[in-house]
Amino acid sequence: MNISVHAEADLTAVTHNDLANAVRFLAVDAIETSQSGHPGLPMGMADVATVLFSRFLKFDSAHPNWPDRDRFVLSAGHGSMLLYALLHLTGGDVSLDDIKAFRQWGSKTPGHPEYGHTPGVEMTTGPLGQGIATAVGMALAERMANARHGDGLVDHFTYVIAGDGCLMEGLSQEALSLAGHLGLGRLIVLFDDNGISIDGPTSLATSDDQLARFAASGWSVRSIDGHDPEAIAQAIAEERETAKPSLIACRTVIGYGAPDRQGTEKAHGAPLGTEQTAAARRTLGWDYQPFVVPVTVQKAWRMIGQRGQVDRLAWLDRYECATAEQRDMFVEGKAVALPAAYALAAAKLRERFASERPKLATRQASQQVLDGIAGTIAGLVGGSADLTHSNLTHAKLQVPVKRGTFAGDYIHYGIREHGMAAAMNGLALHGGFIPYGGTFLAFSDYSRPAIRLAALMRLRVIHVMTHDSIGLGEDGPTHQPVEHLAALRVIPNLLVFRPADAVETLEAWDCALNSEDRPSVLCLSRQALPTFRSDARGRNRVAHGAYLVVSPDGGRDVTLIATGSEVSIALEAARLLATEHIRAAVVSAPCFALFEEQPNDYRATVLGTAPRVGIEAAVQGDWARWLGAEGEFVGMRGFGASAPAPVLYREFGITPQSIAEAARRAVARKRQ
Repeated sequence: MNISVHAEADLTAVTHNDLANAVRFLAVDAIETSQSGHPGLPMGMADVATVLFSRFLKFDSAHPNWPDRDRFVLSAGHGSMLLYALLHLTGGDVSLDDIKAFRQWGSKTPGHPEYGHTPGVEMTTGPLGQGIATAVGMALAERMANARHGDGLVDHFTYVIAGDGCLMEGLSQEALSLAGHLGLGRLIVLFDDNGISIDGPTSLATSDDQLARFAASGWSVRSIDGHDPEAIAQAIAEERETAKPSLIACRTVIGYGAPDRQGTEKAHGAPLGTEQTAAARRTLGWDYQPFVVPVTVQKAWRMIGQRGQVDRLAWLDRYECATAEQRDMFVEGKAVALPAAYALAAAKLRERFASERPKLATRQASQQVLDGIAGTIAGLVGGSADLTHSNLTHAKLQVPVKRGTFAGDYIHYGIREHGMAAAMNGLALHGGFIPYGGTFLAFSDYSRPAIRLAALMRLRVIHVMTHDSIGLGEDGPTHQPVEHLAALRVIPNLLVFRPADAVETLEAWDCALNSEDRPSVLCLSRQALPTFRSDARGRNRVAHGAYLVVSPDGGRDVTLIATGSEVSIALEAARLLATEHIRAAVVSAPCFALFEEQPNDYRATVLGTAPRVGIEAAVQGDWARWLGAEGEFVGMRGFGASAPAPVLYREFGITPQSIAEAARRAVARKRQ
């Protein structure tokens, strides 16, 4: 079959097989050269990807970040050479040298696709299931942006290539259920249905009817021959017209064309080897040396990559013809910078908190922050994993997003913590939104893989995690996070905040909103906390990570360092020590990561040279680096229990008296 790639190009001799084989053998040759990689998926899905890119995908290879492009997500990220081959062939910023340097230091072609590293890669994939779940967020963002800006500015599809492994992951159920519930009809998943996983046939571990599973959640489903280009094209064309998200199960042969490897697990994750590579060339009629693509085939692919210029330029015309209000709204919706109205609203809140000094849970302070700022940031989108009235994440002005009603700005994610976190990544990746979503801190375990990817991709995503300690009380140890702060703090590029009062909560939100290239976790209390800050117009002290709350006259004998709900306990301990003529400085340390980034002299001023006592209703984790060899830690050494919060703090020894005793020991050692 011939492919018509450009009206004025005499390339009628270039067939679909020529285009697909160029993809296959660039992948095979790169993997063979690297002696590392996964040839099975690129060989098996080359036909599907070729039809998608040559006939349907709206993109301009010269402008990979054009706002109204279609999004393509390779959820099965181990097949990265499929994507790199396509980016190279279509004229993207992936050279032949990059292809030859697959999986090597400093190349644009790492083992799994990395967002921000390789132009044209829409998201970092590799952990299976993350791609399809994040694509749900992208597809949702498209509908929400369309509701705000109209078809003229927002009108695109989200395509996913997913494998058996992606669909085995439990995350896929959360994602497909949410997408079906919302009716995200511009989401099309192309399932590499090859029946093979690393261990062997998928029948070793699963017998699910995937089409029935997706259909039960409201998807349009069908099965096709993944090596029949006309069947592929017909399926995509018809599914583009549905009002439901679509699953196209593409029956393929893993390692297609390698006679002794195809259809087996041997084709999945290892180079084919010299003999099988040569045999595949003979089988598929690709009579060219490694990394050689015939000029006509290369030209055909280049023209495919340029075809989207027409759509892009037409979009630019529509954008220029839009009213000034529409253009401003669209640009503001990109949410790159916070508007001036936000700063005014935040300043007003700060003055109120500082003057009233309320005693309230930091989750309640967070809700008041959201009520004050939500109307000022057009791209702010909230949500919760079915804990809205516990997380207090719904601002008064926010309207829920529903099937067919996408103009809202609050998402009911259901009990899908992992799916929520991945979808928020998709909202941020799409552009136009600053997403935040709530759950209990103990359930960050469910969200963690997507939080880690957000940190890796440097996304502005905000997790509101309430009930942050044993202070939640009677629900007991299943819901009381003790190790979670330590676990989250070790994720690179993640800001973990544990504010101690209403003012710090506002400042933590301000830090999170202004952190354009990293995600944040706000760890908020269930129990009421007194507001100890009264500096109505001062600088954002949380932005320093830690700061002195009390600096006694005449120097200090001991430094008490606490976070969150334990700062007020530390202040009581300092007053108790003062009656014994022990001078205690008190430090609030709401964000270790930001404190670590401060200049050495600032950190030295805050920490001082006196013995230190750390206080946190959690396990010690990496507190030792702030406390030093002679420091003491007052906190949790195991799981919590079911009882009222004051009883738990007393029984676990997180009290002013126990802190004072730890301080006495530290001071006594220093004086010896």
